[in-house]
Amino acid sequence: MADLSQPLLSPTEETKWIHSPESGRKETKAKFVPDGGDIPPINGARDFYREFYVEFKKLWYLAAPAVFTFICQYSFGAITQLFAGQVSTIALAAVSIENSVIAGFSFGVMLGMGSALETLCGQAYGAGQLDMMGVYMQRSWVILLSTALILTPVYIFSVPLLKLIGQTAEISEAAGVLSIWMIPQLYAYALNFPVSRFLQAQSKMMAMSVISAVALVLHTFFTWLLMVRLGWGLAGGAVVLNASWWLIVVAQIVYILSGSCGRAWSGFSWRAFQSLSGFVRLSLASAVMLCLETWYFMALILFAGYLKNAEVSINALSICTNVLGWTMMVAFGINAAISVRVSNELGAGHPRTARFSLIVAVISSFVLGLIMAAVLIITKNSYPFIFSSDSAVRQIVKDLTLWLGFCIMVNNVQPVLSGVAVGAGWQAAVAYVNVGCYYAFGVPLGLLMGFMLDWGVTGIWAGMIGGTIIQTCILIWMVQRTNWDTEASVAEDRIRKWGGPSISG
Repeated sequence: MADLSQPLLSPTEETKWIHSPESGRKETKAKFVPDGGDIPPINGARDFYREFYVEFKKLWYLAAPAVFTFICQYSFGAITQLFAGQVSTIALAAVSIENSVIAGFSFGVMLGMGSALETLCGQAYGAGQLDMMGVYMQRSWVILLSTALILTPVYIFSVPLLKLIGQTAEISEAAGVLSIWMIPQLYAYALNFPVSRFLQAQSKMMAMSVISAVALVLHTFFTWLLMVRLGWGLAGGAVVLNASWWLIVVAQIVYILSGSCGRAWSGFSWRAFQSLSGFVRLSLASAVMLCLETWYFMALILFAGYLKNAEVSINALSICTNVLGWTMMVAFGINAAISVRVSNELGAGHPRTARFSLIVAVISSFVLGLIMAAVLIITKNSYPFIFSSDSAVRQIVKDLTLWLGFCIMVNNVQPVLSGVAVGAGWQAAVAYVNVGCYYAFGVPLGLLMGFMLDWGVTGIWAGMIGGTIIQTCILIWMVQRTNWDTEASVAEDRIRKWGGPSISG
């Protein structure tokens, strides 16, 4: 039996991958090869529990530092928002709108475009073709920096854009000023997402965690110092938030340039500008898939701006989405880990292991979501005080806690399934599912319940949770019907298309 507790690839062995004559493919050599092969079929509960334990350790070796990294990085905006609530109600609303709408829009685009690298780098690493990983990352830099340039006007003209979608003049003006200050963050996203996916595909999560932890400690101190102690307000928050993201980017690039990634980084190359059209297509498919998910929850904040007492509604919903975001970082960490596991295993030709990794990830994520939801419901009378001193805002947050807990359970599973989609390269198919479930079903239902039935914030959220439930069920159905042997073959073809010939011989 394969010992899955050992590293996926062994750098000490070399073998030939021989394809059938009818495939028309040549023999290729890989210096990194599967150490133990695919897992055998599982028969009975004893086999399941044994393999579950082995895969659980392997998954969480990746997921634990990834969860920690995601929580640290998400906490940058959340901590800024928390201190903004201590400055003034309008400051909290401005940070909420900028984080959720302007930065949220850009974050979704950039994260999605960068997620193409998860598929390509992960499968290349699994196949032992490390040489192309650095080139993939540089191609992604070219594409994301170009995308950041295209998105810059969104920040510059955010005031009229926010007014156009119905936000109040006061909130739009405050959020618009903050958006101008946050332009450097956009370009930090463009460099950070490819770097993080490059490191993630090699399971170098611990380095990312250490860098993020140091940045978070510094971010928390300087945010308090500039926003509260020195009274710089939103300007202070913007300065620290930009600096924190750029600290992470510079530290991770220095780590790569130091030689820590071996053959995966062989220096800057003009090959980064080759085959960009195909890379852009995969990047766009990834962007559409993830943007539709990110913007879905952004829409909650936008719709709240049309309710009576919009400022209170926006603040209450932003607190709930803030909490939801923190809890979803656990799911995103598992998402990152399962994306690596699935792409590595498919690239290595291990379809059964890829499928079993998914099972372990879904079970782990659901149980954790259940625990977090229970803790939140138990503490519903106390946790709102952390975020706001406004009694009306705290009451709405308390009323929404039951829905929030249910949303946490659902949304702890959904990102894991999306991670499988990224690892397997299904981005385009999932994008269509997201359009139907989120925007053809969830948004209209939320508007119906929130406005026509006059359920307010609760109705908007309840309706949109319905869209997430439908989407999760469809993803489960897609995964259940997947032929993993076929997916392994597709991964092999993708590796050859994007870089296999570079090491053939």
